[in-house]
Order: sequence, then C-alpha cells, then structure tokens
Amino acid sequence: MNTDLIDRIYECSFLPELWPGIMDELARITDARGGQLFSVRGKAVKWTGSANLDAVFHEYVHDGWFATCNRGVCVMGAQEPRFFREFDFWTEQQLAEVPIYRDFFRPRGLGWSASTGLRMPTGDNIVLTIEREFGRGPLEKTPVEQLNELRPHLARAAFVSARLGLQRAQGANATLASLGLPALLLDEDGAVVEANALIEAMPGQVQWRASNQVALGDRAANAQLFAALGALETTDEATPRSFPLRDADNRATMVAHVVPIRRAAHDLFARSYALLVLTPVEPQKAPSSDLMRSLFDLTAAEARVARGLVKGDTLDEIAAAGDVAISTVRSQLRQVLDKTGCARQAEVVALLANVTIDRGAGKG
Repeated sequence: MNTDLIDRIYECSFLPELWPGIMDELARITDARGGQLFSVRGKAVKWTGSANLDAVFHEYVHDGWFATCNRGVCVMGAQEPRFFREFDFWTEQQLAEVPIYRDFFRPRGLGWSASTGLRMPTGDNIVLTIEREFGRGPLEKTPVEQLNELRPHLARAAFVSARLGLQRAQGANATLASLGLPALLLDEDGAVVEANALIEAMPGQVQWRASNQVALGDRAANAQLFAALGALETTDEATPRSFPLRDADNRATMVAHVVPIRRAAHDLFARSYALLVLTPVEPQKAPSSDLMRSLFDLTAAEARVARGLVKGDTLDEIAAAGDVAISTVRSQLRQVLDKTGCARQAEVVALLANVTIDRGAGKG
C-alpha cells in the first residue's frame, strides 16, 4: 500500500484543491486519461478532478448528461463496496446502445471507466470515477483491485470534502461548524483539541473525562476508536476506521469515522491528529446498501457474507452462492466480526438486520 498516496488522499479532505492531483495519480496507476469526484446534495452538483477532463465534464453536467447517466444509476444502486466497470452492468452489445456511451463518451474518445458511489445517510451522494480512452480498452482486474484497496480512504476523504462543499477548510472552529455533523478534533493522545456544539450535546453517546479526554458511550465503539487512532501511523489496514455506535438494544444509531489529519492540513488544525465525525443511521430513510458502503470498511466479499447472514443463509449456502470454499467464508466471517465489534455471529445478524442491509437495493 502506498502510504504517501494515502496521506495525500487524506490531505484532500480539507484542501479539496488538491483532488485533481490525486485523480491524476489514480489515472496514472490505471493507465487512464483522468478522474473526477462528484458531490451531490439535493439538486446541487459539485465536482473536481483532472484538468484534462474539465471541458468534457463541464458538458456532462451542464448539458444534462449527468442527470440521466445510466452508469451513475447503476453504480449508486450496486450493493458491493467497490469500483465497478462497464461489463459489471452490460454486455458489449448492450453497451454499444447505452445513450451516455454511444452519444457522449465515445464521441469524445472515452468510454471505459472504473466508478464507485457512496450514498451517505446524511444525504450526501458521492461518485468517484476514473476515465480511460476508448481505444485503450476496458480497465483490467489488477488496476481496479488497486483502486479497491484505496477505496475506504478515498471514501472518508471525499465525504469530508463533500460536507465542506468542496471548499478549503477555514480553521478548526469554522470547519467543525461547516460539517453540520457531530465532530471533534483529537491529538495523538486522544485528547480533544476542538469540538463543535453538536457533539457536545450528545452526553449519552460521547462522555467527557478529565484532561480533555473523551470516551464513546458504546464500549465496543470506544475500543475501536482508540484502536483506529493507534493504527493511523501504521500500515495496518485491518483496523476499521469507520464503525457503528450502538445503543443498549444493540441497534446502530451513529457511524463514527476517524479521518487522519495529514500533510498541509496540519497548518489548519494546530496540534490535531485526527478528526472524529459521527453520521446518523436512519433505517427508514437510508437504503440498505448505502449503510454497507459507509459503515464498516467491509470488503466486497465480507459484505456478501454479512448480507447472507441477515437473509438467514447458512455459511455453507453463502459459500456455494459465491463459489468459494467454506474455510474462506469462515475467514471472512471472522473479519466481519472484528470490523463490527461483535463477538458472535448472532450479534452480527442482530446489528445488521437493524440497518436493513438488503432492502431497496438494485442494480439499476
């Protein structure tokens, strides 16, 4: 894993003018022309990305293509937390007749991509897309796997950028207020440097201790918070940096996201080491797959295991459906347990059933 690139991704959380450089780097990794980040809230669409795609995507948004793009519908409706390619949704013959490809991308020399979407419970819809020249051919499996390894970091950084309206952070107080969500900044020892009013008004979920220390009311989530803080300076990718806060009935009520402060962002947040931001879980409003994408840092395979458990499938049935060995599914289950902070399979089912993982999802 390229730790320097990951640091640069997190730097973009608060300095969105750096996103074009990140998208250029992702394009270099995948032998593509460039990349774009879209942030949509209600009818407002904002985007940034590779300069050599500016003209194309200005047309894409302002001439109405974005609003009717089949690819966006498919990516946002997909159930797995990964980057998707065209052949995940269409055959080659079908693709030739998809209007956005036939009439927009291909005439401009494009037509192959890897895209991923996040529909957050806050109403923020985020799409990251890497665009390759049509003549170069579809993206291969290996570069897409590299994108998937970076996806959790891209997702957290893009979410913070989206909440800030793709505007540069303006210091601790203004930034925490602009997020519009309960949030605080922590130093390396886990002490609070700055907090906003929303998180200070959550005495049940967030408890204030001596010496500016803070603790989450959910003990399992509190342990995951400090494990995440301890892993920020390591290459440990197994420690989740997004995890649930649960109530006494084991229901997920919030999602905690730990976002490291990196590189030039330190100039904006003196003494700060990480941002903790909490997003609400609203089971009646948020489609199930959206929670999967934003909640637990599960891989695509782990997410399939979790969904199978909630549907009542046995591990043997999950293995057969995925055409993998039962030992592989058991290993994936252990990762699901670790990442959700659960001790037993039944706890996973109770937790994930509460956030309705499989309801309302579709390919589009």
